[in-house]
Formats: sequence, structure tokens, C-alpha cells
Amino acid sequence: MSRILIVEDDEDIGAVLQKELLKDGYEVLRATTGTEGRIMLGQSPDLILMDLMLPGLSGEELLTHIPEDTPVIAVSARSSIDDKISLLSKGCVDYITKPFDIRELKARVTAALRTTSRKEHPGRISCGEMLINTDKHEVTIEGKELKLTRTEYAILKMLASAGGRVISKSELLDLIKSETPDCTDSSVKVHISNLRKKIKTLTETEYIEAVWGIGFKLKGDQ
Repeated sequence: MSRILIVEDDEDIGAVLQKELLKDGYEVLRATTGTEGRIMLGQSPDLILMDLMLPGLSGEELLTHIPEDTPVIAVSARSSIDDKISLLSKGCVDYITKPFDIRELKARVTAALRTTSRKEHPGRISCGEMLINTDKHEVTIEGKELKLTRTEYAILKMLASAGGRVISKSELLDLIKSETPDCTDSSVKVHISNLRKKIKTLTETEYIEAVWGIGFKLKGDQ
């Protein structure tokens, strides 16, 4: 199921878009300001429908924070050729002017998702509302940054990369040995405990599950 983020300050338009996209089976997120939209980027949308004239961050400013591999369709009353060329050159994959026919907009959404559906995101690992940016060594949960030590980050990254598979303590040590030479068998449980405590400050979701007698795994939609 593709996740679509709508960034639109007009409540009526936002509600219509949400209703129509939900009918087509999409998961829909909504933000009414550019600032809210930036926060919701932490939930890894597969596509963004974005107005340009937004409270807080403008659409153009928000574009600079959106990952290059996330398709953006600009939805705006601004209809000049210069506006369209400018937005397309800044990273939008499409541009549709208001007022629009909902059938056309949905067709453009389908086309944009079809184009990107087979692309992989080697620099990103997601699990539920957790997003790990392996290029920047950053972790966010529900859009909020999770501050980790080098060892904690390495453990979390390895668990997330396993796709829900249980990682034994010895296997985890072997996997992270090159990144964290200070990690020993007796310290793994301490690091896991510290990870859980830090995650709990941002969310009630229990991401790390201990599998008795075997090891640990990360829970959530991979």
C-alpha cells in the first residue's frame, strides 16, 4: 500500500483529496502547513501532493527538505509557464493547476507511483514510523530525531536491515564488530536496554522484541 502525504492548507480540498485517495486504497497523511509537512517526512511517504502557498514553510522551501527519490506533485492555483518550469526544475515530477478534475489528479498520482515503484532506496530503512537514514547516520521516529551513540546506531541499523528476522546475540556481535569494536557479549543487553529507553521517550511503540533463548528482532512494517 502506497503512503501519500497531502500538504494543503485548504481544508475542503485536503478533505476531498484524502477521501478520494482512501477510496483507491492508499494510506493518506495530511498536513496543513509546510512546517507540519516537513515533520511528516519522517513517516516516509511514497508520494507527496503539495500546494505551494502554505503557512509556515512555503512549498518551494519544503521541496529542499524532501528526499530526491520521493516524487512530488505540485497542486497550485499558480498556472504560469514560468511557475511550472521553476517547480519541475526544482524536483517536482508533475504539476497540476487548481481547479482540477479529481480523475486527472488520480491518474497523475498513479503514473508517478508507477514510475518510482520499482526504485529502491539504499540510503533509507523504514520500520513502522521509524526511518533510518544510513547516508547521514540519522534516525527519526514519527518525524522526531532519535539521538544514539555509535554502538546503539549500529545495533539498530543491523536489526532494521534484517527485515523482521531474529538476530542472535552472537550474530549481532559479528555483524557490528567492524563498526563498534568496543561492543562485547556482556554489553549487548545494556545497549539494547538503552535503545529501548531512548525509543520510549519518542513513542509508546515497542520496536525491539527479545526472543527468548535466541536474540532480538525489530517489530513493525518493513
